Amino acid sequence: YPTWKRTLARRARESQMKRFCRAQAIQRRLEEIEVTFRELEQQGIKLEKLLRDENESLADQQTQWTNQLLYLVQKKNNLMTEESDLMIAVQELKLEEQQCQLDEKLRSYMNKEDTLKTAEDEKAEQEILKQLVEVVNKRNVLIQLQEEKRLSEL
Repeated sequence: YPTWKRTLARRARESQMKRFCRAQAIQRRLEEIEVTFRELEQQGIKLEKLLRDENESLADQQTQWTNQLLYLVQKKNNLMTEESDLMIAVQELKLEEQQCQLDEKLRSYMNKEDTLKTAEDEKAEQEILKQLVEVVNKRNVLIQLQEEKRLSEL
């Protein structure tokens, strides 16, 4: 078993573990965001009730509650933006995993001697190459989407 094949296999395992760790971190953050959403929603409901029920309360108190409510809405909007960024990252991870699997399959076909390849092998190699190009294009679209979001936020 040549050294370069062992090196490729080790690198593939390492990159797979990195993707797995990133996916776990993203999942944890999404769960944290969900919990925070619920907390913000409960706080917002309380503030809205205070604003509606307390007609005779001081104007300063109502202004303070309104400001708190606006702060909660802003915080929720920021969390929604982060959540959408994380969802894009999840899609990117899936495409990255797909690309690695296709790379591995393509490499196995390309390492085969041309004289030993059957017509089915060549057809499969072309199909994998076509799928690989599609995955790369999808990843490119996601990167462009992220860049557009970043620029629009500036």
